[in-house]
Amino acid sequence: MSDRLAEPLAKSLGARAANPLATMGLETVDDLLRHYPRRYGEPGTMTDMDQLALGEHVTVMAQVARATVRQMRSRGGALLQVTVTDGRHELALTFFAKRPGALRPHEDKLRPGRHGLFTGVVTEYRGTRQLTHPDYVLVGVDADDDADAIDEASRPIPIYPATAAVPTWRLQRAVRTVLDPLTEDDVPDPVPAEVRDRLRMPTRLAALRAVHVPEDAATWQAGRRRLRLEEAFVLQTVLAQRRARAAEQDAAARPPRADGLLADFDAALPFTLTAGQQEVGKEVAAELARPRPMQRLLQGEVGSGKTVVALRAMLQVVDAGGQAALLAPTEVLAAQHARSLRAMLGPLAEQGMLGGADRATTVALLTGSLGAAARKEALLDAASGRAGIVVGTHALLGDQVQFADLGLVVVDEQHRFGVEQRDALRAKGRTAPHLLVMTATPIPRTVAMTVFGDLETSTLREIPAGRSGITSHVVPAANERWMERVWEKVREEVDAGRRAYVVCARIHPDDDAPAKATADVEEMPELLDLDGAADTGRAPLRAVLEVADELRRVPRLDGVGVGVLHGQMAPADKDAAMARFASGDVPVLVSTTVVEVGVDVPEATVMVVFDADRFGISQLHQLRGRVGRGSDPGLCLLVSTAQPGTPAAARVEALAATTDGFELASLDLELRAEGDVLGAAQSGRASSLRLLRVVQDADLIAQARTEAAAVVDADPGLATHPALADAIAAQVDADQEEYLERA
Repeated sequence: MSDRLAEPLAKSLGARAANPLATMGLETVDDLLRHYPRRYGEPGTMTDMDQLALGEHVTVMAQVARATVRQMRSRGGALLQVTVTDGRHELALTFFAKRPGALRPHEDKLRPGRHGLFTGVVTEYRGTRQLTHPDYVLVGVDADDDADAIDEASRPIPIYPATAAVPTWRLQRAVRTVLDPLTEDDVPDPVPAEVRDRLRMPTRLAALRAVHVPEDAATWQAGRRRLRLEEAFVLQTVLAQRRARAAEQDAAARPPRADGLLADFDAALPFTLTAGQQEVGKEVAAELARPRPMQRLLQGEVGSGKTVVALRAMLQVVDAGGQAALLAPTEVLAAQHARSLRAMLGPLAEQGMLGGADRATTVALLTGSLGAAARKEALLDAASGRAGIVVGTHALLGDQVQFADLGLVVVDEQHRFGVEQRDALRAKGRTAPHLLVMTATPIPRTVAMTVFGDLETSTLREIPAGRSGITSHVVPAANERWMERVWEKVREEVDAGRRAYVVCARIHPDDDAPAKATADVEEMPELLDLDGAADTGRAPLRAVLEVADELRRVPRLDGVGVGVLHGQMAPADKDAAMARFASGDVPVLVSTTVVEVGVDVPEATVMVVFDADRFGISQLHQLRGRVGRGSDPGLCLLVSTAQPGTPAAARVEALAATTDGFELASLDLELRAEGDVLGAAQSGRASSLRLLRVVQDADLIAQARTEAAAVVDADPGLATHPALADAIAAQVDADQEEYLERA
């Protein structure tokens, strides 16, 4: 970064002007220039007053309709009442003073017919919405001279993310103060000149002037496109460097064997692999056989058979004398994976045991809560090489965990792990292990390019034969008859020998939960408030313990066993709860989202999700994927408190309308902030993506990926591109590359 851009705002603007900006996180010239306008007011285009919400801090463009000063009888002093209009609706502006003379400057400026921007908090007095003592700036009036006034009145007006202490026009003036004197030499451009020329893009300084001081709408639109390209290009350069570094690493080739565990496993499979599983399996097998580390993302619909693909890859590595580690985000999921791998392998997982196959291996489980003896045995199995497959949680990353010859790392649910966590596990190999990342959350292509851009991507879209599919319905929580029918349906399924999940967002009920009881960070969902209403006026979230108690008293479930499962239970209790549910001893399981991924009970056919409108679309899609996994059809009942017509209601209705995870993932991405998707705000860091939107800007991301790959191919260390190297250093933590993580 240039000295000019790194200059503190206290030096550029003076401490008095800079201090309020510092409270917004704007401390340098570069910070201020990267604080882009949120929108633009077009001269003559008024703000729709009818859309203003009480309590909201707003900036509106309006025309002064009338203004009067009068003496107040009841409390003394003077009052200036100004009415502004958008042409249809009106808003009151109220100013108080001890005497009328103090209000004359406002009255003189706020003349009928003038246009301006007015900012303040919307309140109501006697049925009329108003701003009290609003800050304001008048178009064409507050300019230095007539020429500036005419020019200003004809331009789009940048409206910035602002605060009560720093209104938008003060930000605008501060930006002009630091921007106007800058030269091209002051603003290094991370996008190389040859790339700009090829894509017909202006310089960074020209783009900054276009977005902060636009001549017309086309100007700021072109400027924003250039800056979005820059964000994409810097990000894609980081990913291209990661790909280049991986390509330079040595890995042990793990070619397939014709007479090994994999061949025995394939011969014993009781079903035929889907065409997708066969195709992806060939891709993975070929990459494992090379002396360069595989870096592949395997994504697939819920129930598409990713685990079988991963297991076949692990067996190929074991056949070649290596070991495989499977990293799972929770103990419940790690234990489920270990059980499921052992079940799929059968005698092939019973090395040295009575009844074990002649060619067999061991599947070890390593989690943080293992007892001392079990932990010691698992560590020894991994270190000695006896365990060909080691399944675990973050405990696998510990210093005490060693492998005899780690050849493959499989990471399940990548969105729960950061780049440096998967790399910490890979560092335990003598050479770089191959990497297979799995996610059951379908990822639109642009997100895959942006978040997983250092990985090649494989996709499983088919569902294995024999699955009967899932039907989803929205159930209004307030409709007692519908809720009765929910439990009738659960009883019908239980009587037919099937199982039902009931999912709640919390563990403890609101009225008696300890402060920390709801903070089960391993499993609690990212509850959404996309309607901007927080919890005001909403019923408390339903909790596992209270719902389980209620269901035990529901007449229609009389005699039906109701179990509970949540992250605060001891591991042995979790395993016991799942075992009782799977066996049918307790056919109704009330759980948190700990069952979101990986838990596989083929007899489970019904899922009831309380407060469904408070979950994200992708998470709901994951949850309902736990039912309908056998030969019987699945049913997902989304219990919602959302009012019709709200975004929350639209989310659950969209989920009920389709089971296409890729369609839902795109919708989810459009509804959520980019930082949620990209995890860019880890550890309190501001997102480097200020303008880029990974769905809408697919073309820019693709262009940036191509250009960044070419730059890194020619200059891997960016020695001839210092501005680009500096931009990466400024935005990306050199050790952890945190903004590539997903929360």
